[in-house]
Amino acid sequence: MGGGVIVRTIRRAEPDVIAGLGAAGVATVHEAGAAVLLEPDIEPIQQGSRIAGPAVTVSCPPGDNLMIHAAVEMIEPGDVLVVATTEPSDNGSFGELLAVSVAGRGCVGLITNGGVRDVADLRRMGFPVWARRVHAAGTSKTGAGSVNLPVVCAGVEVRPGDVVVADDDGVAVVERERAGEVLEMARERLLKEEATRKRLASGELGVDLYGFRSRLDELGVRWVDTPEE
Repeated sequence: MGGGVIVRTIRRAEPDVIAGLGAAGVATVHEAGAAVLLEPDIEPIQQGSRIAGPAVTVSCPPGDNLMIHAAVEMIEPGDVLVVATTEPSDNGSFGELLAVSVAGRGCVGLITNGGVRDVADLRRMGFPVWARRVHAAGTSKTGAGSVNLPVVCAGVEVRPGDVVVADDDGVAVVERERAGEVLEMARERLLKEEATRKRLASGELGVDLYGFRSRLDELGVRWVDTPEE
């Protein structure tokens, strides 16, 4: 008996926790200390989109998108589709028709280490995508893979139900079990940043606020009035 596995049911974080992580954004969630970033060549095909949701994970052979079609049935409203190819692939394995299909199930976006196509249509639809390639090449529908098993996407293990946060800064992954804890750390960081923002806006210098003058002294950096000194 052959090759693939499709898991129908996954556990998801609480919706308010997911929404909070999305509102915090990728940089803050990462700086909070417990979110892993996908490799930086996973880029948004649009600007200004910010999403967060539980990962529905898909593993596909290169140049094949059969398992993406199989995954549509597993999507629940608010999910993020995470598609990883088992080997590097530039093929546009996801396009407008698949976007219509997954959006109809309530999917809020796609993350893939492979390629996508029909980008003008995807932008027109307002369906957010983060991908490694844009390429018109089509795909076969002959290869077995998996749905809702752990995958490695752009250097990061993503498990089904992990919280994916994506915006213009990239993509971060938060372990489902730690999502609430990470949200609290992110909120603490946001409060700290707001206090810092007010001090900087009032004219306080960053080198004083962050204690960088002593660092510069330790590095032997000199302050002179003219280059000739």
